Parts: sequence; structure tokens; C-alpha cells
Amino acid sequence: MDAKKILFITQEISPYSPDSEIAIICRDLPHGIQDHGREIRTFMPKYGCINERRNQLHEVIRLSGMNLIIDDTDHPLIIKVASIQSARMQVYFIDNEDFFLRKATIADEEGNEFEDNDERAIFFVRGVFETIKKLRWIPDVIHCHGWLTALTPLYLKRMYIDESRLVNTKVIYSIYNDAFSNPLRNEFTGKLIQDGATKDDMRILETPDHRSLTKLAVQFSDAVIQGSPQIDGEALQFISQSGKTFLPYQTTDNYIDSYNELYESLINSKE
Repeated sequence: MDAKKILFITQEISPYSPDSEIAIICRDLPHGIQDHGREIRTFMPKYGCINERRNQLHEVIRLSGMNLIIDDTDHPLIIKVASIQSARMQVYFIDNEDFFLRKATIADEEGNEFEDNDERAIFFVRGVFETIKKLRWIPDVIHCHGWLTALTPLYLKRMYIDESRLVNTKVIYSIYNDAFSNPLRNEFTGKLIQDGATKDDMRILETPDHRSLTKLAVQFSDAVIQGSPQIDGEALQFISQSGKTFLPYQTTDNYIDSYNELYESLINSKE
């Protein structure tokens, strides 16, 4: 029997990002799931602060070269890859000079969040989907980490609904205590509608802040995980009301086994 495929999409991975809750989990979790006999792929943005020479990144020419249109503007998609030798796994990087050349991640060195974070999130998520299609590597489960990945469930269930290879793919969203301060631009919802979201889908994003973005991710996910010990209380209430499969916070001693059991249950539910 073929190994089941788990795709990890994250905004941070150690050692390419400073150690944080998300960055450490997204280094250790894929490794642990791989040891459980799963086939894994991991994607993150190629922020400009990542030293390509030191981390031995190189461009994957056969995957690069596509243009993604966001708000009527073409943005070239560049795919790079590197290996975390200690974890025996590769990491794919979504790159673009317009969005990820700057020497920072979500905010500048003074803490000012980038105005185009809405388009950066769109580009990142679409870039991952287009890349796995080119790889002909279709996951059984997609597991998303960090708010920059929050559009993934929407894109899977709306924008890629006609992609027959993805029709049985399940998606999990992990919620962390990683809120951004300023709402995204009001034009955000219009850009998502241009990509294939409906006006009804966007009602929840009337104010495009972290809380409403979290609710959007929950709404289109098949399961939700509490990734931090403490998360927004309103988000927890929304999860409860949604009826979605929910895994509460798991400690570092048992989260890999618990997540693997959740993957297994979702995979079995579609067979």
C-alpha cells in the first residue's frame, strides 16, 4: 500500500526562521510524521532574510517560471528547495521579488506590518497549489500553520474545486497565538472574489482582521487544531459552534502522535 501523503504549509520553519512556536513545530512535526511512515512535503515563503548560500537553497527550474495574476498584476513564481539534514527532509520555498525580496518576514524591523501582506498570503497559497500540481504530488491531508496560510482551506474548497486530483484532499488548520495588529486592506475580499470566492464566503471577512481570517479558515477546514496553549476565546467559541473536528492543545510530549491519529481519521473518512 502506498504511503499516505501529508502536505505541511507554514509561514515559519526553523532553522530558516528564528525559533518560535510555529517554526519549531514545523521543523519537528514533518520529521516525526515521516517516521510514522507518511510521505511528506513542506512549504514556506522564501523571505529575503533567509541566507540562500548558508542554507544551500537552489532554484528548481522545472517548477519555476509560472506567472500568478493578483489584482490584474503578473507576479513570477519562483520555487527553491533546501534540505534539513538532521530531519532528513526537504523544504520547498515560494519566492517572488515583489513579495519576498525584502529582508523581513511579516513586518519591518520597526514592527510595522507590510501593507501588501494580503497579496503575499494569496501568492503564497496559490504558489503552493500550483507547485504540487506540477510535482504531480497530491496530498491526502494538508496541514496549515500560521495566519499566512489561512487562505488554504478556502482555496482548496473554492478556487481549486474543479481540480479533480484534489477533490478528496482534507485540510487542517492549526490556530496559534500569532495575531497581527492591523487589519488587512479592505480590497482583500475583492481580490479573493476575483480568484473565485463568492460574496457569501466573504461576509465573514467584513473586517479583514486576524479573528475574521481565523474564522474563514475554520469555516472551510475539515478539522481544526489548537496549536498554542492560549488562543482567542471568540475563535474557540466559533470552532465549537461550527461542529468541526477539533483537537485541543497537545503538549510537546504527545502532539506528533495525536496529530498523526487525526490525519489517519481524516484519511479513513474519505475511503
